[in-house]
Amino acid sequence: MSLSFFFILQRCALTAAWSLGMSAVACSHTSTLQRAQLSAGIHIIHAEIANSPESRERGLMLRQSLGANEGMLFVFDKPDQQCFWMRNTLIALSIAFIADDGSIINLADMTPKTETPHCSKGSVRYALEMNQGWFAKHGIEAGTRINGLP
Repeated sequence: MSLSFFFILQRCALTAAWSLGMSAVACSHTSTLQRAQLSAGIHIIHAEIANSPESRERGLMLRQSLGANEGMLFVFDKPDQQCFWMRNTLIALSIAFIADDGSIINLADMTPKTETPHCSKGSVRYALEMNQGWFAKHGIEAGTRINGLP
């Protein structure tokens, strides 16, 4: 057995498929990312922080669900135009592109398992992904400020 297979076994639940000669592995995500409590007005957001190239690349891929007020905050080294797609992402998401001062530049809804790019309309340092419709449901739109950013 390879070292990478042992790594997968440590992080995933094993589903037996021995009849195929190899086991199928189904991951149940257990994140080791740092977390932050953010706010948008009176609304509290519990966000995992993706601030390394690896964690930003992985994002919310293969997750089955997110809690009602949970999301992922992507933190970039410097402001720039940022684009996201939904390859291997199973959850319908909305994304807020956020400037250094915490103000939302623009929002986009993203469809699972697609490669359509969703880009910021300007230079941003942050992007916040939440369950699709979360921002609209809470009256959060472009210009709203997100507080508690790292």
